[in-house]
Amino acid sequence: MNDVFANAPRFPGLRRRGFLAAATGAAGLGALALAGCAGSEPAAGPGKADGKPKRGGRLRAAFAGGGASETLDPHLANLFADAARAKALFDKLADYGPDLSAQHRLASAWEPNAGLDRWKVTLRKADFHDGKPVTAKDVLYSYRRIADPAKAFRAKASLEPIDLKASRALDARTIEFVLKRPTAEFPNLLAAFGAYIVPDGLEDFDRKPVGSGPFRFVSFAPGKSAVFKRNDAYWDGAPHLDELEFVVANEESARANALLGGQVEYAHELNPATARAHENKGQIQIVRLPGSAMQGFVMKTDRPPFDDKRVREAFFLIADREELVDGALSGAGEIGNDLFGKGYEYYADSLPQREQDLDRARKLLKEAGAEKLKVTLDTSPVAAGFTEAAAIFRDQAAKAGVTIEIRTGSKDSYWKDILDSGTFASYRSGAMPIESHISQRLLTDSTTNATHWKHKDFDALYQQAQSTKDKKDRTAVYERMQRRLHTEGGFLIWGFADWILATARSVRGIEQKAPANTLDWARFDKVWLA
Repeated sequence: MNDVFANAPRFPGLRRRGFLAAATGAAGLGALALAGCAGSEPAAGPGKADGKPKRGGRLRAAFAGGGASETLDPHLANLFADAARAKALFDKLADYGPDLSAQHRLASAWEPNAGLDRWKVTLRKADFHDGKPVTAKDVLYSYRRIADPAKAFRAKASLEPIDLKASRALDARTIEFVLKRPTAEFPNLLAAFGAYIVPDGLEDFDRKPVGSGPFRFVSFAPGKSAVFKRNDAYWDGAPHLDELEFVVANEESARANALLGGQVEYAHELNPATARAHENKGQIQIVRLPGSAMQGFVMKTDRPPFDDKRVREAFFLIADREELVDGALSGAGEIGNDLFGKGYEYYADSLPQREQDLDRARKLLKEAGAEKLKVTLDTSPVAAGFTEAAAIFRDQAAKAGVTIEIRTGSKDSYWKDILDSGTFASYRSGAMPIESHISQRLLTDSTTNATHWKHKDFDALYQQAQSTKDKKDRTAVYERMQRRLHTEGGFLIWGFADWILATARSVRGIEQKAPANTLDWARFDKVWLA
């Protein structure tokens, strides 16, 4: 299949860096909370009022959520709904641009020493919602909280290169970060998923969270809704909207119907069939972010049958990737090659595209003593294409003599369940640099290591890559790591899907060049109602 990024006008400046999210997914069974919501704004004609933002109004955004266990603690953000709410209330020192490069946010500058093992970060002038300035002390508190060995915060693995005991505040707005080893791409750490800056000492996030983001807290009902209001003192300019409400709608059909019925103005993550049914019909606006979501399966490499690398290779060879993209994604995507971040910086595109080879798969299974293998595949309608891909792969595996039993899990707890339970599961991710994917998911101490890939020599290669100054040499180390993952890793990555969202025709300012989980994705401070 063609590289959609190379030809997509929505990504004219893409620098081919690797993909985020999360192993973030959208989960939950909470009902759509719409009590007291007013009707939608009158629809504007196509293109009208595009260039002149209008102030005022409440935008209601429908996301899948995480049920009653939801929290506004930004360091615990794991779902797309979590990330969108965290972005509205809090800031990071840096965030990923559309090309996945680190962009300045609360940090106005960063500068390394000659050895790349000390970095000086300067903060811009910004205030928290209570009027107190954001200081170096707040930054160090936030990072030390994330790094707490007793906790499992998402960004912990990304911040691991920082020696937080030795790091210090030089003054109120300057931090010297001391690193455990030279790190050439230190700004990526500052942009890591979940690395939000919170006030020194803050622990109560659900009753009255205080951030420095574009919106202030009003109310929060876990699994139902969250309401925020404009922060007029926001350092990056006050939002156009008066209010922003996140409502939980776990079923894709519920999000689409709420949008069509005027109950919300923004619906996150629609499936390709819904998009085709409404694209260019005039009632709603469809926004596509090509190839923005990795699609695949995870195999637990530390337990039978996938503790045998021959079985993992056999499963790689069972997959008919074209059939999976066509059937599970309705063709709205491109095939994968069992590596994350296709086409982006450090991606090992020199590796040959893996194709289905059932004879070789059967031979490997026989060598592993697994000729009549039976495996349970965990999946859930938590994400578009999951259940369809599970059924397609089950049928493909049967041709190699493998019996797959599909087990459908709860939307509320799916992502938590598959992290440590089971052996084989549906998986997807949004955008992040390839080095972040490795640090968060593939190191011994990674907190979201769904494949349980834990190899000290692999960890050492990652540290070597981070410490290598020359980009060509660093790229060679990353390629070496990916060759190993391609041969014996636990990610069966069969495709990259278009990310699809939709808005009412009254909505303006939605960025169409922002892969999921980058700075401008779900950035509601730049949105207005025409």
